[in-house]
Amino acid sequence: MGKVTGFMEFERLEEGYKPVSDRLKNYKEFVIGLDDKQAKTQAARCMDCGTPFCNSGCPVNNIIPDFNDLVFHGQTADWKEAIDVLHSTNNFPEFTGRICPAPCEAACTLNVNDDAVGIKSIEHAIIDRAWSEGWVKPVLAKHKTGKKVAIIGAGPAGMAAAQQLARVGHDVTLFEKNDRVGGLLRYGIPDFKMEKSHIDRRVDQMQAEGVKFRLGVMIGELPKDSKVINWAKETITPAQLSKDFDAVLLTGGAEQSRDLPVPGRELAGIHFAMEFLPLQNKVNAGDKLKDQLRADGKHVIVIGGGDTGSDCVGTSIRHGAVNVTQFEVMPQPPIEENRPMTWPYWPLKLRTSSSHDEGSEKGLLGREFAISTKEFIGEKGKVTGLKTVRVEWQNGKMVEVAGSEQTLKADLVLLAMGFVSPVATVLDAFGIDKDARGNAKAGTDFIGGYETNVPKVFVAGDMRRGQSLVVWAIREGRQAARSVDEFLMGFSDLPR
Repeated sequence: MGKVTGFMEFERLEEGYKPVSDRLKNYKEFVIGLDDKQAKTQAARCMDCGTPFCNSGCPVNNIIPDFNDLVFHGQTADWKEAIDVLHSTNNFPEFTGRICPAPCEAACTLNVNDDAVGIKSIEHAIIDRAWSEGWVKPVLAKHKTGKKVAIIGAGPAGMAAAQQLARVGHDVTLFEKNDRVGGLLRYGIPDFKMEKSHIDRRVDQMQAEGVKFRLGVMIGELPKDSKVINWAKETITPAQLSKDFDAVLLTGGAEQSRDLPVPGRELAGIHFAMEFLPLQNKVNAGDKLKDQLRADGKHVIVIGGGDTGSDCVGTSIRHGAVNVTQFEVMPQPPIEENRPMTWPYWPLKLRTSSSHDEGSEKGLLGREFAISTKEFIGEKGKVTGLKTVRVEWQNGKMVEVAGSEQTLKADLVLLAMGFVSPVATVLDAFGIDKDARGNAKAGTDFIGGYETNVPKVFVAGDMRRGQSLVVWAIREGRQAARSVDEFLMGFSDLPR
């Protein structure tokens, strides 16, 4: 490494945040990235560890020590090479550099007994400089194969696969049932975490590379009572798609939200998170909505302690909620992980997001752990509160704590308990076998990976592995692209 003793000389520097009072006024990004000098210093902390566990901790296997070393040396040519190294494994580092939880940092060798190298912040700095310098340009195929590929679902898995396949000369069409590209990046992640201009400029790049986008097109069908967002204006059958294309890749995500079927669930004012978050993103994009679900002046309870729940918290606070309470059925994790026991794996510890900080600073947020909802209560068909009970976990089973029942006020309840599976009717329309969890059944082997039981139909991303991270979606999209390319051509030069 460029500075072998850097990890002993420099402390970890976190990216900055704009003040809460400023960022709550809008839905813009508020993270203050590292400047070039700060990035150089942080890159110097990357130690000559011999076995860089960060590489395997990263799902796309980013070549982290290499781009850290280039940033440390700091010349323009080094930064330009750093983005090439980053792009060699990751199509969209501006996505992961903003919203990835950074499992690479949990696996960092320095994290055994010190603060990990700030890998995510360095990645963020590299890609933002690359865009500002004009280094990110379309990569055109050297020849055309004449093969046509349909990709269903324009989230990060579909985008990554489409870009990889277009760059080796295939005629790629990316179908999306909604009106804009991005999947959950577009309509799940709030703009204050990632502005959608980052998606738009990648779409421009991909169009220049030959990818065709068909928006507002549903492949198959959703159940009549489905709560999955669907702004399609056109429907195409799987049979027609298979007839028109040489290969089909499904990357539609795991869109079926986990429900909470307790008494009172039918009351008005109880919604899935994905009935709430997408509407604000549409408004931010300039759309006019008649009946936007909003939290203004309401007592909001968010059920689910993960990232989606945190996004509901941040959005509700920006709406002007009276207060927000977030439930988590599991007990509160320790503030610090037991590193000797967990490294290099992802540790269990208390995680406090920027939205949590905003709510706490304004005195609007309460976080409740080890709590379960027994019943929704209401008046005149509208939810007014929840009956809850405290729980303990004994031998892996949830046990209610006697005498701990209480009733909490709520005008709006948001269910953010994760996603259980892809929409079954979409897989059924193709005739694709499902695993025990309802995901599309396909393996990841080097030979025949991502192939379903249906000839020339492949599947990748959350539709195959279940709900996961954007970085896993990119990995699966890239690997599936290689499998599709090999299926069409008999060989593939695409990286795996």
